[in-house]
Amino acid sequence: MKFTAEQIAGILEGSVEGNPEIEVSKLSKIEEGKQGSLTFLANPKYTSYIYKTKASVAIVNKDFQPEHKIDVTLIRVDDAYKAFSKLLEYYNLVKLNKTGVEEPVFVSENATYGNNIYLGAFAYLGNNVKIGDNVKIYPNVYIGDNCVIGDNCVIFQGAKIYSDSILGDTVYVHSGAIIGADGFGFAPNDSGEYSRIPQTGNVVIEDNVDVGAGTTIDRATLGSTIIRKGVKLDNQIQIAHNVEIGEHTAIAAQTGIAGSTKIGKNCLIGGQVGIVGHITIGDRVKIQAQSGIGRNLKDDETVQGSPALSYSDFNKSYVHFKNLPGLVQQINNLEKQKSNDK
Repeated sequence: MKFTAEQIAGILEGSVEGNPEIEVSKLSKIEEGKQGSLTFLANPKYTSYIYKTKASVAIVNKDFQPEHKIDVTLIRVDDAYKAFSKLLEYYNLVKLNKTGVEEPVFVSENATYGNNIYLGAFAYLGNNVKIGDNVKIYPNVYIGDNCVIGDNCVIFQGAKIYSDSILGDTVYVHSGAIIGADGFGFAPNDSGEYSRIPQTGNVVIEDNVDVGAGTTIDRATLGSTIIRKGVKLDNQIQIAHNVEIGEHTAIAAQTGIAGSTKIGKNCLIGGQVGIVGHITIGDRVKIQAQSGIGRNLKDDETVQGSPALSYSDFNKSYVHFKNLPGLVQQINNLEKQKSNDK
């Protein structure tokens, strides 16, 4: 699909400097721009590329003043980075704008879905499934019995949503994600083996949540595992049974959260963080990457390390830790000197 510079400027509420009729059909980094592509300049350290890029159109800030001749058509906006992000979102909507029902699919007789739906080939909708308007379900998606999917959701290829799961509006579930699998519930019996504890709850995901590729969210033993509105989950995260994650919390890849832990609002959790079960993490908490959390955290704490310390204490301790080899050598030298003095 092609767009003119003038059309793009209209979407971004910007002004064209150059040829308004020039067309672009793809996006590119400024240093890799080619004819027919659209790029942007937001970071000053990339300014040199604006003079040699082969891109046809570039988005720049209104206050950008070129020091040399520029061949590329410019679209001037208040904030080039935000404008390009808006354009990416628009481009993604156009790219994902599929509708209709492909064949073969399996839709149970009592499953229902709304208007403007897309069902990709080999999708499966179980008994009593309810799906809203403008939902896109890509090929090989499984949606189990009694699931509810709100409006404007996108379920990408190969995602699996187990029975009784509830998704709000504008939820994105990426490929390979599994929502509603059994929690890790086993109890040792008299013979030393493990007996399975039935997991009879479900998963509830509120509005505007993103679930990354390969992420797993376990159903509750009783009640619900709850992901509150606006939560952003990276790829390959494990969320155990009965966990609750508060509104607008963001969690990076390979984090694992054990059962029944409650995480507050607006938290930022780095990659490869491990969080034990049955603890409470307050609002606006920041957890640095690769930290191990084994205790409750209060509102606004920032922690790092394993076991995690306050961020400032960790940094102070690290100064001493990295100096340990030198300190050990000093002690050894002092002991040798003491022995020689005897």
